[in-house]
Amino acid sequence: MGQGHSHRAGRDLDDGVEVGRGTRIALLAGLGVALVAAVVGIVVWWPSAEASDALDRGAVRYAAPGVTFPIGELTAVAPPCDDAGLPEGCGTLTVDVGDEAGSGEDGDVVVPVPKEVSESGLEPGDRVELLRTPTEGGAAAYSYFATDRDTTLTWLALLFLLVVVAVARWRGVLALVGLAAGGAVVWWFMLPALLHGAPGIGVALAGSTAIMFVVLYTTHGVSLRTSTALAGTLVGIALTSGLGLVAIDRAHLTGISDESGAILSTFATSLDFQSLLGCALVIAGLGVLNDVTITQASAIWELRAAAPHASRAQLFASGMRIGRDHIASTIYTIVFAYVGTSLLVLMLLQVYDRPLVELLSTEELAEEIVRTLTTSIGLVLAVPATTLLAAVVVRGPVAAEDASLSRPEGSMPAAP
Repeated sequence: MGQGHSHRAGRDLDDGVEVGRGTRIALLAGLGVALVAAVVGIVVWWPSAEASDALDRGAVRYAAPGVTFPIGELTAVAPPCDDAGLPEGCGTLTVDVGDEAGSGEDGDVVVPVPKEVSESGLEPGDRVELLRTPTEGGAAAYSYFATDRDTTLTWLALLFLLVVVAVARWRGVLALVGLAAGGAVVWWFMLPALLHGAPGIGVALAGSTAIMFVVLYTTHGVSLRTSTALAGTLVGIALTSGLGLVAIDRAHLTGISDESGAILSTFATSLDFQSLLGCALVIAGLGVLNDVTITQASAIWELRAAAPHASRAQLFASGMRIGRDHIASTIYTIVFAYVGTSLLVLMLLQVYDRPLVELLSTEELAEEIVRTLTTSIGLVLAVPATTLLAAVVVRGPVAAEDASLSRPEGSMPAAP
């Protein structure tokens, strides 16, 4: 993984900053050990075909036998019933199911819906998904299940792809490839492994390591600069994992804080939900962790190119000045991301007749606090770790008379 192999932006920078043979070997050897450990973990915890078949044949069903989910077109939307003076039949949707159910029952069906569905802006021509339950009398019973949002989600996804490619160009395409690979690791390895009882932290370390190898090298190119950022990322993942285990144990969190966890616990009684929470902590911090480590590695490479005679201590100090600004902005990102996703919960706390301090220890809030603080601590510690690694990996200072000869074309001259 030499410096000259990168085909991304920054190739000149990678080529222009030398790396000692010893540090190169140590860095790549460490990453090799991490990669082998991740592959071994994936192989060991990959669910067998027999175990997967046994789970598929289990008693867990999304709906009762015979229940189907036909999609029909709205022909009428009645206003909600809590408005004064509305006629009978308010708060309903009239849906043309055609023969979607495969039963020969053509025509319209009328289904009641909650007030929020009536007020969501549905209009004739929109499509909704119904739940069709067969009855002994022959005529099926229908109820509202969900609004069909496939069209909106599709054009929004296409717009996202278009914007990413138009703005980031080839780098954006590679980022999307890395994102797809990461999603594949989560869906095809991590989730099945967790469902079959593999240790949460082990799965998190193996899966996250594999994801970061693919994402970083795909998006930022194969170079020692990227390898340094990857090493810093793995350090941050390890710190987050260890701290998460301690925090979950000391806070006595159960790992079940919402309806989804409660439902899953009834179907998979052998799952260790505290271990699953530890896995969730690691996954939650991956994206932001990757962001800060690649920034710090690139900063040190830029600083070394601009100041060839600066000592490693000076590089580290300069890199940390950049890192502190990045830490501050990233902490805001983490906290406000939580606020945005948990807005309704926070609003509910506003109406409770109890002091906020007394509610912090509830399972739901305590879990999110532990998740936010643990990932933030791992993120913050990854900044000096990556900066130190990068300062050690790049070459040492050169004599002042050789600085102009070693500086790559187009780089900034060293500050006096």
